[in-house]
Amino acid sequence: MSLAPPRSWSGRIKIDVLIPAIDKDLETLPFVIDAIRKQVKHPIGKIMIVSPDSPRIKALCAQKKCTFVHERTVLPITKQQIRYRSKRWERSGWLLQQLLKLSGDRLGSSRYFLTMDADTVLIRPHVFRQKGKPVFYCRSWSHPEYFRVSRKLLGRRRAAPSSFVAHYMLFEKAKLAQMKKRIEARHGTRWYQAVLRSIDRSKQFGFSEFELYGNFVYAANPRGVVLKRCLNKSLSQSVKSISAKRIKALAGSFRSLSFHRRRGYSLKPKELKK
Repeated sequence: MSLAPPRSWSGRIKIDVLIPAIDKDLETLPFVIDAIRKQVKHPIGKIMIVSPDSPRIKALCAQKKCTFVHERTVLPITKQQIRYRSKRWERSGWLLQQLLKLSGDRLGSSRYFLTMDADTVLIRPHVFRQKGKPVFYCRSWSHPEYFRVSRKLLGRRRAAPSSFVAHYMLFEKAKLAQMKKRIEARHGTRWYQAVLRSIDRSKQFGFSEFELYGNFVYAANPRGVVLKRCLNKSLSQSVKSISAKRIKALAGSFRSLSFHRRRGYSLKPKELKK
């Protein structure tokens, strides 16, 4: 099986990259950045790390020649203002990172930008434009709440046959801006406030930026997009513990690896008392 991109790929299209991150992502983030430069077959402009004011992340940006972007310059709201939590879990930061991704049309200079989760490492070559069409990497399952909120925001049912939650996605700035304007016109408020008001805060998985944008683009022109299986594998071990030999073997079946730490969403006993 060949892992090379097809001849029809649009590799000459320059893209920027946006990665929201916090200090807990520092174990995987260097590997994420290196993999983007190796596996994304487009000219890459800026790799922007959007983060709180973190000396450690700033140092990594300097080391990896990335651009540090303070998250407060991107959105006028903070994690503390979101307050998306229950007695047992905390998802405010998770939701903030999604809103930061949806703010990427204000950053960089390229027409397109790739967003990556800070815990997901690409292990095969990727293209995101093919024959003038966007390429979306998809999976077969999702959370119903994602589609309920998307319908509330845009007034449309789910359009695509697959889920767009693949831990990374290419956004076209003009289409993203159009989607947000439509949300604002429908709800009479800023798009991010509409998102916050539409979420059922009793649900732990209440919103997906990827489902929202992916279905918006797909609904406008189903034949104008390319859907590919994301083939992502989730691992609980440390990224540093995986050998190059095993990564090569995994690349025979998967396109990316995610090193999720779901326990980070659970509140500790001391936090439960607050």
